[in-house]
Amino acid sequence: MHTRNLGNLTVSALGLGCMGMSEFYGGRDEAESLATIDRALELGLTLLDTADAYGPFTNEELLGRALRGKPRDSFVLATKFGIVRGPRPEDRGLEGSPAYVKQSIDGSLKRLGLDYVDLYQYHRVDPKTPIEDTVGALADLVKAGKVRYIGLSEVNAVTLRKAHEVSPISSVQSEYSLWTRDPEVDGVLETCRELGIGFLAYSPLGRGFLTGQIKRFEDFEADDYRRFSPRFQGDNFQRNLDLVKRISEFAMARNATASQVALAWVMTKSPQVVPIPGTKRRKYLEENWKSLELTLSAAELAELDAMFPVGAAAGNRYPEAMMGLLAR
Repeated sequence: MHTRNLGNLTVSALGLGCMGMSEFYGGRDEAESLATIDRALELGLTLLDTADAYGPFTNEELLGRALRGKPRDSFVLATKFGIVRGPRPEDRGLEGSPAYVKQSIDGSLKRLGLDYVDLYQYHRVDPKTPIEDTVGALADLVKAGKVRYIGLSEVNAVTLRKAHEVSPISSVQSEYSLWTRDPEVDGVLETCRELGIGFLAYSPLGRGFLTGQIKRFEDFEADDYRRFSPRFQGDNFQRNLDLVKRISEFAMARNATASQVALAWVMTKSPQVVPIPGTKRRKYLEENWKSLELTLSAAELAELDAMFPVGAAAGNRYPEAMMGLLAR
């Protein structure tokens, strides 16, 4: 059994990001998504990550259907709050007030069909609300038994320290992969190590780019988020494709896939990191799971580090408006 710790919370060493089952990455098949979640639990993957903003709300509802009747100790459910969405794409805001925190957990529990969530994460920091107030409200949810552990997402090291002084923070979730190595240089990973906080790496496969399977921008469906992502546009697309070709060659020489190498790299970098690659198909879930069997030597790790140095990817990881919501 491959496990890692997020503070005092034990989870599978590889998690499953469920967002794409409901939104952002093209076509969806609920039957296959439900089968993928079932297969994940069969394999021994316990950590399932969602958020009320995905859909919005429909991803939590999907997880509720998937987990109905499952033994409560067979999975670790992580969800998030803090991003408020309206009917139009531009109708988005951030909310971290204590009243909103308490309102949000009740909605999530109802949609998920659960009495408590294992890890409740503050999705993005609301600049209108002091982090101490938001975390204080989360601590109240822990005392009430609605939440077991508290997590933050896309915070900087200063905010993390302030939050941890109010109540123990179990995890920080941020983007981390071969082509997004920001947490290594902005002090967040170092602060997590110092404070005994786990790190959830979302998009560890570069939103699918690091799999080596994306070849043309035109192949993205009309509603695919990546059509609007700077790293997938214009000259950036080809420059990043050239980077991915190198990891594919590296993987082939080791009888592995590019996805497996990218995930093994994230896990080898630090024992506190748990990648949560998203997939909505059993085939890719099983491929990702086999990354747990891949061991990278110190020399191989150094080779990959040199291949993908900090800042190697062309383009920002989000459109400009969304970049402004990060690392507050």
